[in-house]
Amino acid sequence: MKSQSHSESGAPQRSHGMDERIGSLFQPDTLLGEDYAANFRRKIPLEPERILLLAILEDGVRCYQENLLVTGGKRRVLFEEARDWLFSDDPSWFCSFVSVCLMLNLDPNYIRRGLRQWETRVRTGARVKQHGNAAVEQRLVA
Repeated sequence: MKSQSHSESGAPQRSHGMDERIGSLFQPDTLLGEDYAANFRRKIPLEPERILLLAILEDGVRCYQENLLVTGGKRRVLFEEARDWLFSDDPSWFCSFVSVCLMLNLDPNYIRRGLRQWETRVRTGARVKQHGNAAVEQRLVA
């Protein structure tokens, strides 16, 4: 054990290093944005179960988006099944949309809202395109 030096009054003297250590406790902690973000980055890869849940979610959204404007056949069935899955509030089934979102810490209503907004833009664009093409075809015929 290290012996402490004493002042003339007999009180122990603090070493210069001790003052610095104590002083550092009361100084602001400067942290770069990259360092802060690095604290939250995944240090280990996703668990296989989470990868599977993400794949289920991705497949449902892809089937919904890729087949939105299809009017018949097998692709229309895919769209309808995906739509029913995405907009069902039934949490009782392990692989229901709500259950998958909860296990992935995602808000199902946020995803649904984004899909509805996306669908509105796509349908509006398709109508504009369809009406624009019809007008061009009429002028060519006339």
